[in-house]
Amino acid sequence: MATASAPGQMQCCECGTLIDPNPTALCLPCLRNRVDITEGLQRQCVLSVCPKCARILQPPNHWVTAEPESKELLALCLKRIRGLNKVRLVDAGFVWTEPHSRRLRVRVTVQAEVLNGAIAEQTCEIEFTLQSHQCDHCNRSAARDYWRALVQLRQHSPHPKTLLYLEQLVLKHQAHRDCTGVKRCGANGLDFFFAQRQDAKRLADFLAAHSPSRCQTSETLVSHDTHSNVFNYKYTFCIEVAPICKDDVVCLPPPVARKLSSVGQFCVVYRVTDRLHLVDPRTCRTA
Repeated sequence: MATASAPGQMQCCECGTLIDPNPTALCLPCLRNRVDITEGLQRQCVLSVCPKCARILQPPNHWVTAEPESKELLALCLKRIRGLNKVRLVDAGFVWTEPHSRRLRVRVTVQAEVLNGAIAEQTCEIEFTLQSHQCDHCNRSAARDYWRALVQLRQHSPHPKTLLYLEQLVLKHQAHRDCTGVKRCGANGLDFFFAQRQDAKRLADFLAAHSPSRCQTSETLVSHDTHSNVFNYKYTFCIEVAPICKDDVVCLPPPVARKLSSVGQFCVVYRVTDRLHLVDPRTCRTA
């Protein structure tokens, strides 16, 4: 007994199921049996992840930072799928996996034109394997005594308050983000190692803008290629912070006291920025 069709519907030419009219005259299951639009998609991919800084390699040699299940990571995964440019991407999202499985699963929904100009839509999952690969920056950092520029921060004072203040500023503004290593030299000094001279120069300018200091630079020739006339130098920026700290009592020479709006010779340091701020405890005049 034939099934009565609803107005505007037709039967699938293979299984006889009532469907809405389409150019293929096939239902969705029969159409998937004939045509697989996800056949050209790469189902297994590899992502290189640095085990030290957790950045991900974007070929050929660019390393990017992407949080788990973020838009940046999803965009990076979609760029690695071969054959995705031959179909139209409709939707994409992550499928939950164990955090320690070293696997990422991405569900993609694509559309493509099939028989007689019909548009077919299909969903599939792509699996990404996380492979450990150390980036160039971390590889150079792990090398022994590798550096090209050095920033030496010193304050010769019994209580280096300004040095401790500068440490907090460096952490707050992430001024040390490009350094390959930090080493403490006693209680009155820090050494910052960099792979590039401009990164060290940037930190030296930052420290000079936030403390009363003087900077001395030097360079040492490491190697010289006589054929290509290429010189390899190591650069050193020595920053010496003023030994006077906040709440210290200073004795000014008479000419300096007269020059500073006639304040008293004995003053108290109430603030330290790129210069010293003094206050006369008798008259409360500042300089």
